[in-house]
Amino acid sequence: MIVVLASSPLLTLFLVVATGAVLGAIPFGRVRFGAAGALFTGLALSAIAPQLGDGMQIVQSLGLALFVYTVGISAGAAFFTTLNRQLPLLAAATGSTVLAAIATIVLGHVLGLQQDLTLGLFTGALTAAPALDAASRLTGTAGPSVGYAFGYPIGVIVGIVLVSTVVTRAWPGRKDTPALAGKSLRSATVRVDHAVNLRDVPQWHEQRVRFSYLRRDGKVRVIVPGEDLLAGDEVVAVGMPEAVDEVIAELGEISDRHIAHDRSLVEFTRLTVSNPDLASRSIAELSLPVRFGAVVTRVRRGDLELLARDDLVLEPGDRIAVVVDRRKLEDVHAYLGDSDRKASELDALSVGLGLVLGVAVGLVSVPMPGGGSFALGPAAGPLIVGMALGALRRTGPIVWSLPGGANATVRQLGLLLFLAALGLTAGPEVATVLSSPTAWRAALLAVVVAGLSCAVLLIAARWILDLSAPRSAGAVAGFLGQPAVLDAANSKVGDERIETAYATLFAFSIVVKIVLVPVIWNL
Repeated sequence: MIVVLASSPLLTLFLVVATGAVLGAIPFGRVRFGAAGALFTGLALSAIAPQLGDGMQIVQSLGLALFVYTVGISAGAAFFTTLNRQLPLLAAATGSTVLAAIATIVLGHVLGLQQDLTLGLFTGALTAAPALDAASRLTGTAGPSVGYAFGYPIGVIVGIVLVSTVVTRAWPGRKDTPALAGKSLRSATVRVDHAVNLRDVPQWHEQRVRFSYLRRDGKVRVIVPGEDLLAGDEVVAVGMPEAVDEVIAELGEISDRHIAHDRSLVEFTRLTVSNPDLASRSIAELSLPVRFGAVVTRVRRGDLELLARDDLVLEPGDRIAVVVDRRKLEDVHAYLGDSDRKASELDALSVGLGLVLGVAVGLVSVPMPGGGSFALGPAAGPLIVGMALGALRRTGPIVWSLPGGANATVRQLGLLLFLAALGLTAGPEVATVLSSPTAWRAALLAVVVAGLSCAVLLIAARWILDLSAPRSAGAVAGFLGQPAVLDAANSKVGDERIETAYATLFAFSIVVKIVLVPVIWNL
């Protein structure tokens, strides 16, 4: 069997992915390893037959680049719009990393571990591959690589256990933004009891509700933005339940009939925005009221249902709810495209250019004080570029945003390839340390460094920053820079704040860890 696997690296890779999926689905108490199962099966297999890891480094880099780039594209816009609010979290991550460095230095001396091995355990317990590269250049020995390979799975396990434990907790999170996931919009028919212009309705002016249907003198039509409402009119308001309740109190009372059910003259339909000229445009830029007398009320993005604010920017694959005169329905279809197949396709030019830019940025070498240099590598480079392009959304004819389904598929594929290949390349070094007398001391240092730093970050997020449990879990995953930990959080809770926190800390934490490498080495 080993001979067959050694002759076919592709067969070996997919065998590790398949068996890792089985292991990842097995519950160990409240914890499931998920995609990280591929890492552990790869470690076990390569420990038995080290030659199976030959040539897997390129697969590891490819998988990591695909994963972090798609995460960056998904979270980039949210990150830059909330950067000022994220500064306290960045400070907490910096403090946690400094604490991990102090614990590494102290325990390394107390346990009598070799300094280069200790440095590698620091990078492995915090799962920072770019920091490992800096450590290897600094020491010129194999010690950092051995320590990294040994500490890495320990850091992964500690992160998964902590995140799986806290991500479902109902923390108050009073200083956090509310999650969009799981929120449902409400529509209600309101009977107007006094004349008023829509612009004077605060909920409409503040873009917290959308109006769609208007019934006047027994006829139903699409409402005109900004028009006057008369006493006796009936209008349909769409928004979050509390905003709709405010509108009902503002305008009159709720009607005993829902005029949206009247489809005689007005049609309600959901359409996919697949016209490439409209991708990454705002709702206002569609100009549907002017072009077709139509109104957009909701946007369906993956599992999220969003209110169609004028400033909401559309992404490939979004489905929008449109209220339109039946005579204009075909024109609206033609304008928007409404092709699920076209909307779900990957733009090869966009993805290719984005990855080229990301890998190129990762190759740039930055001098460090006191000599030496570091590069962001295939992890932080594509992530930073992905976040920047995700915030831009499009550049001329090139749309950087990816359809939600395609993004999730590419991300999962990249994660599995990265973890499987990493396990196949790291197994022999892990086995070497396990069989040595220093195994328990190395394991103790890795557990303390990973556990202490992550626990401090969680405590700071919960009790000092007052963040929600999902954002705190995402922060731990980003602090570790660990895709498997992010996957563990996402598999338990569907919350967009997890990825936003992950993207916030990922690249920043890598830079902090790299800067601390020479500090640990020289103390």
